[in-house]
Amino acid sequence: MPELSFPSLCRLQPRPSGVTVDESFLTEDKSTQNRKLLQKRRTLPYREIFEFFIEDFKTYKPLLSSIKNAYEGMLAHQREKIRALEPLKAKLVTVNEDCNERILAMRAEEKHEISLLKKEKMNLLKLIDKKNEEKISLQSEVTKLRKNLAGEYLHYLSERDARKILIADLNELRYQREDMSLAQSPGIWGEDPVKLTLALKMTRQDLTRTQMELNTMKANFGDVVPRRDFEMQEKTNKDLQEQEIQRTSTPRPDWTKCKDVVAGGPERWQMLAEGKNSDQLVDMLLEEIGSGLLREKDFFPGLGYGEAIPAFLRFDGLVENKKPSKKDVVNLLKDAWKERLAEEQKETFPDFFFNFLEHRFGPSDAMAWAYTIFENIKIFHSNEVMSQFYAVLMGKRSENVYVTQKETVAQLLKEMTNADSQNEGLLTMEQFNTVLKSTFPLKTEEQIQELMEAGGWHPSSSNADLLNYRSLFMEDEEGQSEPFVQKLWEQYMDEKDGYLQELKQELGIELHEEVTLPKLRGGLMTIDPSLDKQTVNTYMSQAFQLPESEMPEEGDEKEEAMVEIFQTALERLQVIDIRRVGPREPEPAS
Repeated sequence: MPELSFPSLCRLQPRPSGVTVDESFLTEDKSTQNRKLLQKRRTLPYREIFEFFIEDFKTYKPLLSSIKNAYEGMLAHQREKIRALEPLKAKLVTVNEDCNERILAMRAEEKHEISLLKKEKMNLLKLIDKKNEEKISLQSEVTKLRKNLAGEYLHYLSERDARKILIADLNELRYQREDMSLAQSPGIWGEDPVKLTLALKMTRQDLTRTQMELNTMKANFGDVVPRRDFEMQEKTNKDLQEQEIQRTSTPRPDWTKCKDVVAGGPERWQMLAEGKNSDQLVDMLLEEIGSGLLREKDFFPGLGYGEAIPAFLRFDGLVENKKPSKKDVVNLLKDAWKERLAEEQKETFPDFFFNFLEHRFGPSDAMAWAYTIFENIKIFHSNEVMSQFYAVLMGKRSENVYVTQKETVAQLLKEMTNADSQNEGLLTMEQFNTVLKSTFPLKTEEQIQELMEAGGWHPSSSNADLLNYRSLFMEDEEGQSEPFVQKLWEQYMDEKDGYLQELKQELGIELHEEVTLPKLRGGLMTIDPSLDKQTVNTYMSQAFQLPESEMPEEGDEKEEAMVEIFQTALERLQVIDIRRVGPREPEPAS
């Protein structure tokens, strides 16, 4: 290869005339144009040097020309390809901008929709509050109407009694007139008619009084035995009782021994045992033992999938014991009740309970929490929240009983608040008594006095003494209510038992005997004439386990064909919220 001389190298200068500019270069952005121009300037010396080689090396000129043409063709092809891709790049930028705009628009639309949904939620919450207020107002109106109905009922009873007395007076006047006419007839005894009339009247009065005394004596002393026989039998009975007591009695347990084994020591045991009888102490001791054993368990054995197993406990294998505190269990049950009462639930209570646990803890832990909660509420019978939830969960009590009790307490608090005109949270004992009587018109004086004593009233207290009525409705951290609310619940259960016992006495049949639907319906209407048709149908539907839509009409022949064991019917009625609606019509005087 010949060496390059200095004059030859001097000819390797850039030739401006050899620079070719692509037309698309004009349409590109400034940075791209600068980059391409810089690349062209860098390759321009090499191009001219290569051309110089072609001119000076004659021997390799064809080969070098072919190489140069091949590279030039390849570069031209690449330029065409780049030129063809430039519109796609612009389109990509446009599509990117369009997508960003659409995303921003969708976000704005979602934000607007979320805002609308929040407003709708607030409106629905306000509507719920309004409906609840209307419900409470309607309940107050129903209570007032029931009170008015009871008053009207008593008024009509008084009118009926007055009418009977008036008829008796009219009959008496008629008898006197007949006697007068008889006495005025000629030739009878020759006595003074006025004197005979008065004598006859006094004789009739003596006869009536004697008859009443005789009836009273028969009623009071019909089954009386001679005093001598009674004293002998009483002595024999006393001797037998003493023998039986000596044979079966055991020494009273020393409950102070429990203070060393109960968690918390003597102080906690003294606090737990205060004011409790032996039966309550046994229950409390069993709860302490059961809770201790429950804390030691790490797993529960699954009960299987049998039909007798509740749906929320059907599982094979071991499930974890979550070991929550008593307070945590109570708070969880309260949350479940709030969710149950927040909206109408069509599913059964056990199904709702398991769905609630799934929503709260997830499907993987729901079964473990179901077993944990079940074992806890099964042990703590003395806790109101746990015992009531257990009764509803196991079908021993309808959830309407819980709902009605809560509504009754809320209505009573509202009535007390209305009576508190100064909104100080205080009522006099006289106001307290008035509110109780107006809210519970069917309660006896003894029941009203029990409630007042549970609220803090004492016989020695003055009616002007003030009562902090709001404290009567407070609960501790474990859900235990004050003695006043507990007494309300006890009276409700006693009233239900008394109501069903009165029904049993009215029907006069044994528990193992069958009762027809018309007879049970008639018995309810007799002991509680104020019952409406819808309520009676609800009771009958529960007693005979038949949907209300399939209940036969009153007087229908199908009614006689519907029979049930009386004890079974009473047990089913015990489950639901059954109570007296109005006063029973008193028996007519003989």
